[in-house]
Amino acid sequence: MSKTKDNLCLLLALTAIAMCSRMVQAKEGADWYPYGSETWMAGVTPPPGVYFIDYLGYYSADLRDGDGRKAPGSIHAWFNAFRIAHVTNVEILGGKFAWHLIQPTVHMASETPAGKVSGARFADLTLGLANTWRHNNSSWAAGLGINLPTGYYRAGRPQESVGTGYWSVEPSLAYTYLSDTGWEFSTRFAYFLNATNHDYKPAPGTQSIDYRSGDEIHIDYLIGKRFGPMGVGISGYWVKQINNDEIDGSAVPATPFTSEGRRGQVFAIGPSVTYQTKSGVSVSLQWNHEYQVRNRFGGDKTLMKFSVPF
Repeated sequence: MSKTKDNLCLLLALTAIAMCSRMVQAKEGADWYPYGSETWMAGVTPPPGVYFIDYLGYYSADLRDGDGRKAPGSIHAWFNAFRIAHVTNVEILGGKFAWHLIQPTVHMASETPAGKVSGARFADLTLGLANTWRHNNSSWAAGLGINLPTGYYRAGRPQESVGTGYWSVEPSLAYTYLSDTGWEFSTRFAYFLNATNHDYKPAPGTQSIDYRSGDEIHIDYLIGKRFGPMGVGISGYWVKQINNDEIDGSAVPATPFTSEGRRGQVFAIGPSVTYQTKSGVSVSLQWNHEYQVRNRFGGDKTLMKFSVPF
């Protein structure tokens, strides 16, 4: 039997054992991007300068299988991400160049048939580059995010890991239209390209094998109305994994709680409000409920975003 077949059979056997002792993780590695975080003025870059941005949120969800049915396992997580952004005076192709660093911290509690696991740990560091343009009522931002696997990752223990364990890159394009009457439409389209995790283990104490999480398409969106410094609207996100999770080049086999390839998807929607002062300080608050969840956790997310210029 080939090495690939041996590894797939080993994974199936270990998964059957794991169902009785711990949660079956529907997606290898954590999400390194907080879906729905770029809604209000997603395509707009502030004037040149240095900005501090903070994302604070709470996420509560149950595991869903490949048909959307509830599976054993749930998570409750507080997360906070500090972001330092620098909008420069450098012009590239007629647009302004900017860069940023993001460092998240996550306190996650997972509950499984075997018990509960909780802890607060650093997640992956992200480096971002962007170039932005503006014309009349429209603004665009083309970016590239680079996810460094610096966060806490424990092979064979996905319920404890808040880091992904692998590199990722994320080309993106954001757009905002703000009408003269205060109506806003903003969206951010991104494509996640994931590298291979060479330290993956189906369970603690087993041999490491190569695991590659499938690439994803992700869209944040917002439709809102501004009334002076305040705005109210509807925002959310859509995520679709477009190719399979793979072990040693072959699709991850189906289990009772995940479909073959573990292709995840989710659609979220909910209310959102924002407020911006004359000095450039802004804050937004939104709540999203997740629908059409497959092969991943699905539930409710509350997110507050705070931005202040230095």
